[in-house]
Amino acid sequence: MDLFEDPTDAAPTPGNAPEFSVSDISGAIKRMIEGEFANVRVRGEVGRVVIARTGHMYFDLKDDRNVLAAVSWKGQVGKLSHIPEEGMEVVATGRLTTFGPQSKYQLNVEDVTPAGAGALMAMLEKRRAVLAAEGLFDADRKRPLPYLPDVIGVVTSPTGAVIRDILHRLRDRFPRKVLVWPVAVQGKDCAAQVARAIAGFNAMTPGGVLPRPDLIIVARGGGSIEDLWGFNEEIVVRAAASSVIPLISAVGHETDTTLIDHAADRRAPTPTAAAEMAVPVRLDLMGWVDGQGARMTQIMAQAVTLRAQRLRDVSRGLPSQDRLLDTPRQRLDAVADRLPNALRAVVARRRVALSDVAGSVRPAVLSRLVTNERRALEVLGARLVPAMTRMVADARKSAAKDCDRLEALTARAQTAWQTQMARRADRLAGLDRLRETLGYTATLGRGYAVVRADGAVATTTADVRAARKVEVEFADGRVTLKDGPVQGTLF
Repeated sequence: MDLFEDPTDAAPTPGNAPEFSVSDISGAIKRMIEGEFANVRVRGEVGRVVIARTGHMYFDLKDDRNVLAAVSWKGQVGKLSHIPEEGMEVVATGRLTTFGPQSKYQLNVEDVTPAGAGALMAMLEKRRAVLAAEGLFDADRKRPLPYLPDVIGVVTSPTGAVIRDILHRLRDRFPRKVLVWPVAVQGKDCAAQVARAIAGFNAMTPGGVLPRPDLIIVARGGGSIEDLWGFNEEIVVRAAASSVIPLISAVGHETDTTLIDHAADRRAPTPTAAAEMAVPVRLDLMGWVDGQGARMTQIMAQAVTLRAQRLRDVSRGLPSQDRLLDTPRQRLDAVADRLPNALRAVVARRRVALSDVAGSVRPAVLSRLVTNERRALEVLGARLVPAMTRMVADARKSAAKDCDRLEALTARAQTAWQTQMARRADRLAGLDRLRETLGYTATLGRGYAVVRADGAVATTTADVRAARKVEVEFADGRVTLKDGPVQGTLF
C-alpha cells in the first residue's frame, strides 16, 4: 500500500495495517509540502532574527495569529535585496520545506522585499536614527570642499547620462582630471560596489602613478525609492562618513533624499549641480584675478603718492643746514679768537717753571740723573731691536692685507664707477631722445617749416605782414623771403 493512498481503495485489513518508519513519514510529508509549495510569496512581520556562526540566517514571519519559521542559507543571504530586520513588514519569496529532526516545517527564503513604500520608509527612518545616534551625520564631521581640485573621482555608472553631464559641466566651467570608478547604481550589487569605490579612492597613494582624487562625487540619476535603495545601505553610509577625501553626494533629483546625503560633506540636488560645486568658473576666476591685480596696482600707486607727500611735509618741518651750523660756527670763531692768548699764557707758565727747576738742580744730581737715564735708555735700546723687528714683520703682514683689501676696494670702485657711468649714459641718451622728440627739429623732417618774423616765431599772417624780415626754416636750413618793408601781399 502506497503511503497517503486512499484507504477506501483497498480492502480493510484490520490488524494488518502497514507499519512505516519515522523517516518514511517525514520524507513523505517533505515531498508533499515541497511539491505543493515549491514557490510561494509570504507576507508578514519579521520576528526574531538570528545569524548563526555558519552564516545561515534564521528568522520568523508572523501575523496576528500564526508564526512561520524561515531560513536563508549562507549563499542565499548574500543575494538578498534587503536584509530582514525585526519589526519590518516584508514579502518573502521561497519554498516551503520541512525539518524532520524537529518535526517542523519552515520557509526557505530566497528573496526579501519590504511590503510597500511605507515599510521602506519606516525601515529607512529607523536606520537613519541609529546612524545619527552614532554621530555619522554630525555637522562637525563634514570637511570643506577644495577650492580647485586637481583630480576629481566620480563613482557612477560609466554608461549613463550622469557621467556625460558631469564631464560636460566640468569642461564648460574649469576642465579638471576625472577618474571614473564604474559601479552598479541599483540592484543588489549597488551598495557593495559603491562602498568599495569610495574606499578604493581613499586607498590611492597621493602623487602616485594613478593620483588620488582631491574630491569624490557619488552620482546617480533619479528613480524610485527601490531604485535608490542601495545608497541607503549602512555600508555605503559608513564608507562615505569615513572617507578622508571630501565627498559630494549627487544621488537622484532634488526631491530625492538618501542616507548618503546626510553622511556626505555636501549634498548636490543633481549630478550637474555637483560638478558646479566642485570647480569655479574659470572666466570668473580670471576676471577676479585681473580685478585684484588692478586694485593692487592702484593701491601701490596711492601708497607711493601718500608716502612722497608725507616725506615732503616732514622735510618742510626740518631746519635748514645753515641754521643747524650757525651756533657751532659762532662758537668756533669765539674759541679761535681766544686760542693765541691762551697759547702765549701756557708758554709763559712753562718757561717760568723750567727756570725754577733749572736753578734748583746741582751738577752732581744732574750727572746721576743723566747716568740713570742713559742706563735705562740702553736697556730700552736692547729691547727695542726685537720689538722693532716684530713690528716690522707685523706691519708687512698688515700691509699685505691692506694691499689686498685696497685692490678689492679698487676693483669694486672701478665696477661701481663703470656701472654708474653706464647708468648715467643711458639716462643721458634717454633724455636726449626725449629732447629730440619734444623739439621741433624732428617735426621739420616730416615736411613742416618754422616761419620767423624779425627773429621771432610768427603764428599769424599779421605778424608776417608787419615784419621787416621774414625767414622760413626747413629741416636742412633757412630761407629769407623778404628783407625790408613789403607792399601788398607777400604770398
